[in-house]
Amino acid sequence: MNPENAVSLGEAQNRAAPELRAVATFLRSKNGPKVRRGILNGSRSDYFKGKAAVKALLTPAFKKVKNAPKVETEEDAVALLLKLLPHAFFLRVDRPAQTPPTPSGQPKILAIAPQQSFDPAAYYVWFIASSPLSTYIGSAAMVAVMLAGVMFPLWPPIMRQGVSYLSMGVLGLIALFIGIAVVRLIFWAITSVILRKGIWWFPNLFEDVGFVDSFIPFWAWDEPAQPAGKSKSSKSSKEKRSSKNKTSSASALGTTAQTLAAEASAAVTGASTPISGEDTDGVSANASKGLGDAPSTGATPSAADRAQGSAMEVGGDANMRKRQMAYVEDVEE
Repeated sequence: MNPENAVSLGEAQNRAAPELRAVATFLRSKNGPKVRRGILNGSRSDYFKGKAAVKALLTPAFKKVKNAPKVETEEDAVALLLKLLPHAFFLRVDRPAQTPPTPSGQPKILAIAPQQSFDPAAYYVWFIASSPLSTYIGSAAMVAVMLAGVMFPLWPPIMRQGVSYLSMGVLGLIALFIGIAVVRLIFWAITSVILRKGIWWFPNLFEDVGFVDSFIPFWAWDEPAQPAGKSKSSKSSKEKRSSKNKTSSASALGTTAQTLAAEASAAVTGASTPISGEDTDGVSANASKGLGDAPSTGATPSAADRAQGSAMEVGGDANMRKRQMAYVEDVEE
């Protein structure tokens, strides 16, 4: 780079377009990337990671920035940050290895990288300094307060009287606050004894809310919140008990169904079993002769046996249905 064409950081930042300045201001605000502390050229400096800056440009907060370029993807964010780099709002730095290594929590040693480019995995140091006017005003205010406290005996009588009234007022407010806390506790104790549950006067007095919200509502019942873990455990135990009941009911139903099926099969088997060996021989003989040659004397026992088997089968089915209906009624009860 030609030294004649070199410009200062202030001039480079002033040459940036308004939309680029808006982007740099957003990144430097609380909505920007997380800032770390490092040491650059012997002085403390703030630096950030490129990936954090890309994520900051993709947040909804950046879309609300006026006069800022639109960023829809990570590629758009990287291109926008690359446009900011020549204006020296931030520059790429390296973190060289130290011997011994820097302890955890201590500022890292930084060094300006020779090749300036944007990489989400690299680190960049800020060169946007705070306004010197605000620094001067804050310093002057601190000195004025210290001098005023030291020179209190030299104040005019009217000012000293005003300060005394102001201090008394502050002490009165503190006493009033303590009194309200004590009275509300006593009121809660009385209502807890008389009623089923106590009543809190100004229930949000010690909650993490604003000053006005601390006194709203005026009163409320003391209803302790149920722990989430306890409710979940009770709910899970109920579900486990119901699942166990369903499982036991299903197993009992299956056992009863198996018993009924065994009884029905036994009944059918008993009905189809021949009564004696003679009947079996007669039936087989009649079957071998044919329907036309079957004697009348052999047909009568086989018909009776068949009728008896059919009746037993029908009776077994009816008995099984009655037992099933009775078991279903018991389970429902």
